[in-house]
Amino acid sequence: MVLAAGEGRRLEPLTNRRPKPMVPVANRPLLEHVVEAVVAAGIDRIVLVVGYKQERIRNHFGDGDDWDVTIEYVEQSTQLGTGHAVLQAEPVVDGPFVVLNGDRLVDAEAVSAVRDRLSDGDAPLVTVTAVERPRDYGVVRLDGDRVIDIDEKPEGPVDTNRINAGVYGFSPAIFDAIRATNATGELAITATLNDLAERDEVTGLGYDGRWLDVSNLWDVLTVNAALIHDTDHAREAPTTGRRIGDTVSVADDVVLAGNVRVGPNATLSGATAIGSNVTIAANAVVENTVVFPDAVIGPGAVVRDAVVAGNAQIGPNATITGGVSTVVVGDTVHRDVTLGGVVGDNASIGGGATLTDGAVVGDDVRADAGVVVDGRVEPNAVVRRG
Repeated sequence: MVLAAGEGRRLEPLTNRRPKPMVPVANRPLLEHVVEAVVAAGIDRIVLVVGYKQERIRNHFGDGDDWDVTIEYVEQSTQLGTGHAVLQAEPVVDGPFVVLNGDRLVDAEAVSAVRDRLSDGDAPLVTVTAVERPRDYGVVRLDGDRVIDIDEKPEGPVDTNRINAGVYGFSPAIFDAIRATNATGELAITATLNDLAERDEVTGLGYDGRWLDVSNLWDVLTVNAALIHDTDHAREAPTTGRRIGDTVSVADDVVLAGNVRVGPNATLSGATAIGSNVTIAANAVVENTVVFPDAVIGPGAVVRDAVVAGNAQIGPNATITGGVSTVVVGDTVHRDVTLGGVVGDNASIGGGATLTDGAVVGDDVRADAGVVVDGRVEPNAVVRRG
């Protein structure tokens, strides 16, 4: 079971037109990387719990034939938490099952380790991994392999770097446990697990392999780079229709999809993924950037540490300088993150315009030539000089 119903508001504007699991990294949706890990673990039946803009997921994955698995869909019509999402799949579950998040990437070994332990008993399994910033996730306290509790994004002191990796093993008994959970607001699966942990009924399973999470806009760049630099995960799209101009410089850590057009003297480098039908004009520089399908990077433009969404246009000699920035997401200020800028779907950045570090331009924005864009620009706005 893969939970893929969420909207992903912290990734706006990228999630205004697509659900978070369909945001592309290394030219493939996050969810596709998750599905491939499940398939590589030897599981041949997948239930996708979908909700927000679910048609994008259904159209992409269909019945699973392209991955030699059976894919079924269950709808979570209102996003009421991960526990509620798991509960929606009860009618199609007939035995022990593995649960993953559709926006966290793990190796197949994490999935197979949980699957192999499911026959050991009915106790829920929770994978536990170590990260540098445990406070951003669900911190797990253990006594041996017994889970004591899972503290979501704790505000107080944290004395461990171990967190909930988001891969679970359950028996059908979990459904009654979810219903019995006393929770207000959204019903998270971790609330149920904490109830069970009080009765010594949750087992932690250590995992030290790949664990990549996309929570914020700059994570798209980090995860994209990690996948590109791993030859087992980076897979280029078919090369059909590519047109690469003379004297183009394309580094080894660049992945190009099909029907990409790159003009003469352009330079592509630094863990960059270029989606299908993208045009990069002459003398442009694109570095450490994710470019969604159908976008246009104009002649002489410089785009660094950026995410350029679908059908967006970066005008001639426009600049996204890149580097370390401070980005505000909701009420939280994030400092020292690498994000040059984000340009939403169908947005247009005029010739000679500049995006300052960390600028986020919404969908359908029109920025005139020569303007300086700072901070966050709401969708459909027009940015003029003067």
